Amino acid sequence: MKLIVGLGNPGKKFNNTRHNVGFMAIDELSKELGISIDQKKFNGVYGKGIVNGETVYLLKPQTYMNLSGESVRPLMEYFNIEVDDLLVIYDDLDLPTGKVRLRQKGSAGGHNGMKSIIAHVHTQEFKRVRIGIDRSGRDTVIDYVLKPFSKEEQPSIQEAIERTVKACEAWTTESFPEVMNHYNA
Repeated sequence: MKLIVGLGNPGKKFNNTRHNVGFMAIDELSKELGISIDQKKFNGVYGKGIVNGETVYLLKPQTYMNLSGESVRPLMEYFNIEVDDLLVIYDDLDLPTGKVRLRQKGSAGGHNGMKSIIAHVHTQEFKRVRIGIDRSGRDTVIDYVLKPFSKEEQPSIQEAIERTVKACEAWTTESFPEVMNHYNA
């Protein structure tokens, strides 16, 4: 069993913003894997499917970013999903735009959505995919992450999302270290 969570903020005004790159990846993963995200429960929207013989849940918390753990933990408890089967996709200011970095564990690194998940699952030892959104020198962090990607950034972000989708799908048949070795290259 696998739970793949994409972080973002609900509502049309946040669509295609840097902070919603996790939602974008889940939407693309939903299409690729044929898993409809149409169930509303656990303060989120989610779907369930079978991929390569593995049960996979896709979740988009609807709590707003800073409270993401309030959606993740109840779903994990209800479906008896172990923390070892959790993977979170989110934006990272410290990576260049479009760079994808997979990790088996780590700190929140200042990301409030990750802080919330760590607080609710009581560990930082879960898998993650960080998608680079770079850092702006002109805007405050809040203003920057809530802006849409520029036209010039779109190809890099689309490529990063496609890479993330492939990595998530590979995780259904390969160990996470194998997936990291391939997709962190």
